Amino acid sequence: MNTQYDRVVTTTAWSPGPGCHGGCGVKLYVKDDKIVRVEGDYGHPWNHGRACPRLLACTQYINHPDRILYPLKRVGERGEGKFERISWDEAFDIIEKKWTQLKRDYGPESVIFIQGTGRDIGGPISFLCYSYGSPNWTQLGLAGQSCYTPRLCTMVCVQGDFAVADCSQFFEKRFDDPRYELPKYIVIWAQNPASGCPDAFQGHWIVDCMKRGTKLIVIDPRWTWFASRAEHYLQIRPGTDGALALCMLNLIIENEWYDKEFVEKWTYGFDKLKEEVKQYTLERVSKITWIPEEVIYEATKAYATNRPSAIHWGLPIDQVPEATSVSQAINYLWCITGNLDVPGGNVIARNAWDITQYPYSTQQLKDVYGEDILDRINEKRIGAKRYKYLANMRSWGQPDMAVQQMIDGDPYPIKSAWIQTSNLFGGQAADMRKHYKALMNMEFNVVVDLFHNPTTMACADIVLPAATFMEKESFRSWYQPLQLIQPAVTVGECRSDWEINFELAKRFNPPLREKYPTFKDFVNERIKNSGMTWDDLAAKGGWEYPTEDKWPASVPYRRYEKGYLRPDGKPGFRTPTGKIEFYSTLHEEYEIHPLPFYVEPPESEVRTPELFEKYPLVMVSGRRSPVFFHSEHRNIPWLRECDPYPDVEIHPTVARDLKVENGEWVWIENERGRIRRKVKINAGIHPKTISCMHGWWLPETDGRSPNLFSTWEVGCNVLIPTGMQARTGYGGNAYKTTLVRIVKMSEGTPCNPPVGVWGKR
Repeated sequence: MNTQYDRVVTTTAWSPGPGCHGGCGVKLYVKDDKIVRVEGDYGHPWNHGRACPRLLACTQYINHPDRILYPLKRVGERGEGKFERISWDEAFDIIEKKWTQLKRDYGPESVIFIQGTGRDIGGPISFLCYSYGSPNWTQLGLAGQSCYTPRLCTMVCVQGDFAVADCSQFFEKRFDDPRYELPKYIVIWAQNPASGCPDAFQGHWIVDCMKRGTKLIVIDPRWTWFASRAEHYLQIRPGTDGALALCMLNLIIENEWYDKEFVEKWTYGFDKLKEEVKQYTLERVSKITWIPEEVIYEATKAYATNRPSAIHWGLPIDQVPEATSVSQAINYLWCITGNLDVPGGNVIARNAWDITQYPYSTQQLKDVYGEDILDRINEKRIGAKRYKYLANMRSWGQPDMAVQQMIDGDPYPIKSAWIQTSNLFGGQAADMRKHYKALMNMEFNVVVDLFHNPTTMACADIVLPAATFMEKESFRSWYQPLQLIQPAVTVGECRSDWEINFELAKRFNPPLREKYPTFKDFVNERIKNSGMTWDDLAAKGGWEYPTEDKWPASVPYRRYEKGYLRPDGKPGFRTPTGKIEFYSTLHEEYEIHPLPFYVEPPESEVRTPELFEKYPLVMVSGRRSPVFFHSEHRNIPWLRECDPYPDVEIHPTVARDLKVENGEWVWIENERGRIRRKVKINAGIHPKTISCMHGWWLPETDGRSPNLFSTWEVGCNVLIPTGMQARTGYGGNAYKTTLVRIVKMSEGTPCNPPVGVWGKR
């Protein structure tokens, strides 16, 4: 051991800290009970030692002087920023007393449980929500539940399982495994993978494939690093992905580029799909999407005629009109070409040993909480009666309906919000003013977080300090491998989300104390399919892959031929027909169109020409920065120095027409409000679009109301509407298609402080 360190702890990164969806192996170097160095674990098959800037900056994150280290109780008016330190027992007692009273007076449904993105929170928050008895677990503010949910639900309806681009991540030996075959092409659709590392996928895996010969097809309104290296680049009009996918299907069928044997044997409804897509001709779709006809044709041919090939898709698919239908059309592309669950295609993604930590499908939810869970929660779950699809897919409450119900109390009152891993006002909430009104209307709000932010300052009555991944015990079962998260240090009185929620869950469901004396007892029950305990898995280095001889359902490939996918053990898929459903019988049952279709964005030059005349630019929000994760890390000096200002990317012709210079501050506005941003001229963006990074607030400014760290001034979600969800209740809001205009600022307009202020204390 190097005497420079007292110990080195090997663990798995999953927020808080880097903030991300996690999975990377990490080494934590400890000196005097303090993390002094963080690096990637070279022995881990997920990342092979690579580490993003956010992970490397975790020494500043965990030891930040502004971290909340103790439970806090508000003592002033909401927004005054006045809190006093209390004990954990007092905090839990206050919450228990208030929620017990609310349950008695209004029912458990009067408390809503709000989380952010796919961090290490789905398990803890659902455990608390259902132990208390509430049916309302949601991602409030995320209009249309438009983050992965539309794609996940679609894949269940089409093929019975989730699927991801195959970059050898399901094998410990990765590219050296003899079962693996490299994709000839990877279609990167609506994502810049290396900047954000999406759900259960590391962006650099695509780079690994490129180094070995894989070619790229990139579909994106904005020129990215991947687009610059693509053989085919399709610069698409935001929100028209559905039309493009349907045109590609039409071309594949028309030119007989599809896998005839697979389609004939393993699919249902091909003839109906064939008729449906005929209307999406090259000429028509080229006009809709802004993509030249020959570019669409050549890209489609390259993907369809070079097998195996894979599609890697991103969040914008969930945020276009009728997102479930768009996902359906794209899902059909890898099915119709025979690229499903084959080496180098889109591989079916089963969790290791079918172990669930985060119940992100209906079946996984039933595995954790019982077969009757949907019947129990749908009686009062927000949105379940309006949307039959939502009632049967996943267990989220409908966020657009939830925010309205928090304001007007119809059909029953919501009185309290539990907010965990979600800075709504800093990054998640579209139509921020409406969400502000809703949360301020609550009698009692609890926020679990690590730093004060616009949400804690605006509405929290109790603030509970969360631990980073470096301080907590947890486990990760999101696809593969199965992994442990093991603590290296403790900081203040911070507790993990699991610890916090476990204690409260046991207060409202006392039998849990006997069933799970410790958190490790819970983990041991959850991972029992693996034949290991926590201690066994820790002794193996903290991660393990299943093997085909002992758990074949978790191991690729062609499991549909072997009877590994269906509960009855018969060949086929876990769908009602046992086949890939090009005509979705579940969609038909849930009273939505069984075949995919295209709908124009709610605001556009085609659908709302008068509005477009006034606001002639399409604002694409959500551009990822490699140094931030959503609204996190604006207060971390190393990271903020890399990306210091809330900017807006515009095309040179737009800058010329507006007479603005690179680095100049401008107003971005529409009928919902206006924000200020710093101009970044980018020739790689379409002249009719602008790109705004979301999640901006300024921790160096006043956090008290009404300023709230300047979130109203720089947060682009002020401009984005809610209530535009798809007919399923999921997806389809205007995060990528909101119409705006840019206005040059007058001289003397104040701007934010110079670079470096946030790092000074």
